[in-house]
Amino acid sequence: MSTGTFAPRPGAAPIGRMIAAQAALETRMLLRNGEQLLLTVVIPSLLLVLFSTVDVVDTGAGEPVDFLAPGVLALAVMSTAFTGQAIATGFERRYGVLKRLGASPLPRWALMCAKTLSVLVTEVLQVALLALIAFGLGWSPQGGPLPVVLLLVAGTAAFSGLGLLMAGTLRAEATLAAANLVFLLLLVGGGVIVPLDRFPGAAASVLSLLPIAALSEGLRDVLQHGAGVPWGDLGVLAVWAVLGLGAAARLFRWE
Repeated sequence: MSTGTFAPRPGAAPIGRMIAAQAALETRMLLRNGEQLLLTVVIPSLLLVLFSTVDVVDTGAGEPVDFLAPGVLALAVMSTAFTGQAIATGFERRYGVLKRLGASPLPRWALMCAKTLSVLVTEVLQVALLALIAFGLGWSPQGGPLPVVLLLVAGTAAFSGLGLLMAGTLRAEATLAAANLVFLLLLVGGGVIVPLDRFPGAAASVLSLLPIAALSEGLRDVLQHGAGVPWGDLGVLAVWAVLGLGAAARLFRWE
């Protein structure tokens, strides 16, 4: 046996392995957080079951679950990519976690990639769970998978940009309050539970430009009405994604 057989080989791991390890850590931390689970799993599931079984909101013709399921899927994306990510990242910034990670061999852009992968993994679990609940309630989705995937990815990008922008510019306490407030406001006025046509004409036109409304209506066009790719809603989400991610990259403060 040669002398150098067990000599250490110092150096950073391959970038792909670092991103995967950080993404796995981020996912475990998210799934162990009770508040995050409340936002990402419990609230969307309860809303889907409650409003599908109790005649509270007039959702138009057809089964209520056919209208509600796409909106709740959109809400799940927002809760993870925007609300949850903004709060978690805001407190990581406050406690100096981001500053320390930024000084590690993991590049800052790779850290953001890992956070995005964590969000996507969580969303896959959310969509699977909510779809199972919706099927149990009698959901009959229409349309193809490609438009749904495009909308979910575009919605994730849009909400991630806005969440990171908020977390990187506001104090952690302000991020906590603002993110939860925005969540509640968009839940009511984003077409998730209450159809946009129930609002006055001018208000409905403005609300339709919000990312949650674009994602809800786009998913509803595909899954409830069997439409193809809803390019208008996809365009709204793309604009929000470009603006949000661009502003976050420019204004994000690491400490």
